[in-house]
Amino acid sequence: MKSFSDSYKDAGVDLTAGYKSVELIKKHIAKTEIPGVLSSIGGFGGLFQPNLENLKEPVLVSGTDGVGTKLKIAFLMDKHDTIGLDCVAMCANDVACSGAKPMFFLDYLAVGKNKPERVAEIVKGIAEGCVRAGCALIGGETAEMPGFYPVDEYDLAGFCVGIVDKSRIVDSDKIKVGDTLIGVASSGLHSNGFSLVRKIFNVSEEKLKIYVEELGKTLGEELLTPTKIYVKSLLTLMESIEIHGISHITGGGLYENIPRMLPQGLSARVKSDSIPRLPIFNLLQFQGLEEREMFNTFNMGIGLCIAVAAEDAEEAVKILNREGEKAFLIGEIEAGAGDLILC
Repeated sequence: MKSFSDSYKDAGVDLTAGYKSVELIKKHIAKTEIPGVLSSIGGFGGLFQPNLENLKEPVLVSGTDGVGTKLKIAFLMDKHDTIGLDCVAMCANDVACSGAKPMFFLDYLAVGKNKPERVAEIVKGIAEGCVRAGCALIGGETAEMPGFYPVDEYDLAGFCVGIVDKSRIVDSDKIKVGDTLIGVASSGLHSNGFSLVRKIFNVSEEKLKIYVEELGKTLGEELLTPTKIYVKSLLTLMESIEIHGISHITGGGLYENIPRMLPQGLSARVKSDSIPRLPIFNLLQFQGLEEREMFNTFNMGIGLCIAVAAEDAEEAVKILNREGEKAFLIGEIEAGAGDLILC
């Protein structure tokens, strides 16, 4: 017999809604099951047995992140089935930047009111993200917090763990002068800069429904485009090419994130005109933003920046494009103060 409390329900927490949510999300979680999963939903902890075969010195790599104020767009559009993809992408892409293969993911969903069908839509997106990243959704938490969040709003965060052999960790030690920088195209804004985006466009429910010719879709559809998950393409690339460094272009744009992969004494020179500019960034800049501010806030069409030896660059681009990415040469590594030089 499941527990029930009229007093707790009167205070805003409906236990039966929580039970219904669990039943609705089970089918989505089942799609993410991979070898190593030892537990089912409902336990106090998610169990996972990693495959250590061919790993001499296994190292765990973890990452955690949320979706940020992009959630406000989902609220206004009442569309919740893709926002989970963003959550997985922000975590799994970070983990893959170290050369690790994501193994499992957990989510934390805090809601003003537990609406089981909406929770199921959110988890559907999370599960799809896990499938694309090749990891399992082995647990999570849905917290009903009346009075803390408005009844129609929620927050979403996630946590991912991957594994890599110590000898194959991608770090800054391998980057050297003359290395080539490869840009891998983003799908749009991804999940960063949305506080500025919402201010610039003065976002409202009505404005999100407006069809924008340059975008070929409504503004809302563009802004909710999910963050690209690069995990499988990166893992495939690593099988053939030695990667010297990877930068996931998230909050802070190119100016903040590319330097994060650079060792002391080296800088990255990037040719801005080598980056195909997506229409959404042109629309934003038309509102009066300076070029540097654009590159210091948004990904500008580049979801990943990868450093490889110059002689491997063309082959790396071919492999990435074969994997369904849009990759192109954008610059090189040179001696410097550890910064990004945009030219």
